Amino acid sequence: MFTATMDLVLTSEDRRTLEQMLRQTTLSQAIAKRVRVVLALALADGASYSTIAARLACTDRFIAIWKRRFVEGGVLALADAPRAGRGHGMSAALEAKIVRHTLQTKPPAPLTHWSSRRLAAKLGVAHTTVTTVWKRHGLKPHRLERYKGSPDPDFETKAADIIGLYIDPPVNAVVFCVDEKTAIQALDRTDPVLPLRPGRSERHGFEYVRHGTRSLYTALNVGTGHVQGKVAARHTSAEFVDFLDTVTRSAPRGKAVHFVVDNLSAHKNQAVKDWLAAHPRVTMHYTPTYSSWLNQVESWFARIERDCIARGIFTSTTDLTRKLLRYIKLHNETCQPFVWRYRDVTRRMPATRTSTTPH
Repeated sequence: MFTATMDLVLTSEDRRTLEQMLRQTTLSQAIAKRVRVVLALALADGASYSTIAARLACTDRFIAIWKRRFVEGGVLALADAPRAGRGHGMSAALEAKIVRHTLQTKPPAPLTHWSSRRLAAKLGVAHTTVTTVWKRHGLKPHRLERYKGSPDPDFETKAADIIGLYIDPPVNAVVFCVDEKTAIQALDRTDPVLPLRPGRSERHGFEYVRHGTRSLYTALNVGTGHVQGKVAARHTSAEFVDFLDTVTRSAPRGKAVHFVVDNLSAHKNQAVKDWLAAHPRVTMHYTPTYSSWLNQVESWFARIERDCIARGIFTSTTDLTRKLLRYIKLHNETCQPFVWRYRDVTRRMPATRTSTTPH
């Protein structure tokens, strides 16, 4: 059993930096594990090494090593040690200076972000030195991610209600995440598809023929991952109520039904209220404003977009409908529930689009 031999003090700036590192999509798993250990130690509130080790799937020795390195060297000490060989010839002080300037300073107005050459010129180093440091610390000033904050005053209450349905669903109840993917275009290509070849990606012609659109109503069973779908020509509250009715009839008798939906007006109008009054075993749970990402079916929509729609070729709306329903059938043959991990739900929607500014 390893015990603490030195105090770990985490400043607000260090904690903010560590949390930013965990949100990076390019951070290595090894460094991410070390960051989680340091955060767990700082927030342990007397928890033993064994408790933290069991939660993070590591050993007491691993915790002791990275605690000592963080206490002695700070955030930079969590990086991989230099490998054997010639090395990069860069001092720790210079590396820390580059990281600090990248995170805490801005280039002269009206420039919006550092490029490797701008920062190198300011610090009097080679631009390759800057890019080396950025790569090792997962820093990409040329990339920009966007988010949408939720102004809902009841955000915490609504989010906790929905997360509770995922983590600890009610007894004798079934939970469905429901939403519609609207305006799916039936696009056909005017030029032939050039297939995948060694050294060449699959190619689609730029021009297309648009045959119309369809909306896909979807209900994801949180407990099983099974999906029910309905393709409709129009996106109306009547279609939505009809779909709710179909999903409710499919639920086992005697079990309560919980629907997780977003705040679209078609989900909350009088027709929906009248239908809910006639179905007392159904409870509707609305996500907070601008927080439909809490609805698990959005993750499934990302899958069908990637696997079927984005590169699909549809000769008609009938062809589109057939392929959407075929995808649902294929999914249900091997469906599994989503593994939902609660870490930190904030009022910020995760990035849905990333833009890159050339150096």
